[in-house]
Amino acid sequence: MDLNPIKDAFDHVSKKQKLSSSKAQEMIDQIMQEIEKAVEIIQSGQSGSEFEHKSVLGELNKKLQEISPISQLEGTQKELNIALSKYPKQLEKSFNPDISKAYRNIDFDIHTVNQIIGSHFYRLGLFSIGDCFINEAKEPESTVAMRSMFSEMYLIVEAMKDRNLIPALKWAAANSDKLKENGSDLELKLHRLQFVEILQHGSRGEALTYARTHFAPFAFNHLGEIQKLMACLLWTGKLDRSPYSELLSAANWNTVADELTRQFCNLLGQSFESPLSVTIAAGFQGLPPLLKFMNVMAGKKQEWQSMKQLPVPVELDKEFQFHSIFVCPVSKEQSTDDNPPMLMPCGHVLCKQSINKMSKNSSKTFKCPYCPDNIDATKCTQLYF
Repeated sequence: MDLNPIKDAFDHVSKKQKLSSSKAQEMIDQIMQEIEKAVEIIQSGQSGSEFEHKSVLGELNKKLQEISPISQLEGTQKELNIALSKYPKQLEKSFNPDISKAYRNIDFDIHTVNQIIGSHFYRLGLFSIGDCFINEAKEPESTVAMRSMFSEMYLIVEAMKDRNLIPALKWAAANSDKLKENGSDLELKLHRLQFVEILQHGSRGEALTYARTHFAPFAFNHLGEIQKLMACLLWTGKLDRSPYSELLSAANWNTVADELTRQFCNLLGQSFESPLSVTIAAGFQGLPPLLKFMNVMAGKKQEWQSMKQLPVPVELDKEFQFHSIFVCPVSKEQSTDDNPPMLMPCGHVLCKQSINKMSKNSSKTFKCPYCPDNIDATKCTQLYF
């Protein structure tokens, strides 16, 4: 979607608003100057009689009429009003306010949707809001465990923001075997942060004792990293002036906090990103082509509610492309263990039952539904997601 017209319209409104505000301030300053002059004359005693006071006020009134603030402000205010009236029209042109035609009437699993929304609040640490939503949605029993696990994760991450690694280290130690199975060196990274903190604020002896206590289990796979940390002992208290000053970067803490969050969610069978955030972002990206398609369908008076597959491609960025399931484009059925996805020599994928049907149980070649290649069913290989 081209957002440049919207940006240009916004910049135009902003420019007119600043001009109107500047002009109004200029008028106010002029008026204040004239009033202050008149007050100064009256207070100085130069016009002691009531007649002279009226004369000063009459002169002030004359000057204010000459300034004519209302007429001067009318022009800039009119230009601002015109720009403001055009901006909503540009928004309506770029964003269709009625998106109801771009989706089908699908029966959602309300229980699952409520869990996703509640989980989103808990991920962000908004526990009171999440509790309120869950109670009103009447889903308390199904989300007790969810709230508890995200509460633990939130407390650990919040402690890290205060440079307190004790909760994170306890969790990593308790889940050490699982982290190793996932190929994560999170526990070493946490110990490295703690070691650097001791070097910067503690004594060399304390840092050496910590290293001897905690680094030994990682020596086999991370010897180079540990040797680098040992060299830092020579710069105790002045690490910021050493060749290893990058170890003091706050970015290291943010990186490890993200890694902990990712591993925490992974061990709990949860995605790192909020499913609600991902769904909304993907929907925002896929909505424009659907709206354009619906405008074409409306013009031809065609219905798409009964269509099994959209005749228009909806391209999403790679971060929205997940392949935990596969739906065969021929049979429109989801793959299973008995009907797995099969990669054809041409690079396209169909389910096994569709290939068997099209090849007459591998007795003949068949044409790929996507390209002109002739496919030999015996050369298809199973895909594993």
